Amino acid sequence: MNTSFLARQIACIVSAGALLTTSIVAAENPFLGRWALTIPDGGAGWLGIAEADGQLKGSILWGGGSVVPVASTKVEGDTLIVTRVNESRQRNAEGLRVVTKTTETITAKLEGDNMRLTTSTADADGKVSKRADFTGKRIPPVPPAPDLAKLKLGEPIALFNGKDLSGWKTMGNAPSAWKVEDGILRNDTAHPPGQNKTFANIRTEREFEDFNLQVEFRVLTNGNSGIYLRGIYEVQVANSFGRRNDNHNCGALYSRILPSENVSKPPGEWQTFDITLVDRHLTVIHNGTKTIDNQPVLGCTGGALWSDEFKPGPIYLQGDHTSVDYRKMVLRPVVK
Repeated sequence: MNTSFLARQIACIVSAGALLTTSIVAAENPFLGRWALTIPDGGAGWLGIAEADGQLKGSILWGGGSVVPVASTKVEGDTLIVTRVNESRQRNAEGLRVVTKTTETITAKLEGDNMRLTTSTADADGKVSKRADFTGKRIPPVPPAPDLAKLKLGEPIALFNGKDLSGWKTMGNAPSAWKVEDGILRNDTAHPPGQNKTFANIRTEREFEDFNLQVEFRVLTNGNSGIYLRGIYEVQVANSFGRRNDNHNCGALYSRILPSENVSKPPGEWQTFDITLVDRHLTVIHNGTKTIDNQPVLGCTGGALWSDEFKPGPIYLQGDHTSVDYRKMVLRPVVK
């Protein structure tokens, strides 16, 4: 008997069985998958529901911050129930620091590929407050990785002219610390000691779909900024020199995609990004080294303008944390 042929046949049967099992699980549990959320304040969120070893597992992004696991995930009848435990640290009447825990319960029901959700929060005594409704929409599967060798790019667009803020506008109501000095787009957040201030982010007036973007930037010792692609995917800009590799490091897709290595330069030195976003796949070349290689993007990141991954969006630069410098910023749209 041809043992290699038999092995191939068995492998095919096993693979088919696995696919069938996955299909059955998906059919039995329509909540499985990734969901683009519009949270109660109108901000962007994300919910991922997966099944492993017969158990449901959930992860969530709520406005800002990172994608994090939830405490529990279950389905009762036609309702998905997700819980997460939140901790806050504050001082009590005696001036002592205390940790307060609250439990948030999110319930969801489906209407086709749309989700109707309700959130409510209970304190340690079980008192429920902060009840609110919000919505979600199923995110279609990520397509196969594009062949970047066949990518066609349009004419280059200089996002920054080196002279002024033409083509840019500030976001929100916070004061802007953005200015142009010596051909540099500079966010100068310096303020007197003891005065905590929040400053504005800045975005392009134009909006884009898929593209290649080349950027030069410079951060200080505690520098923290970010470049948002289409207004929803943050490539981290920060001082990560000499630090352990992490999905919050410079060049990471914030909390989602870990760079293959940390190639950050020391603070105060100019660095480069060559970023390609196409068909929900991301490539990042950081200081000449490809650190993210055509990896699938599974959803928006914290601070996104919205959770819809299919609408055009701006390039936006994070300015609400620390000072940062940018100069060359050239975008070439993908031609399809």
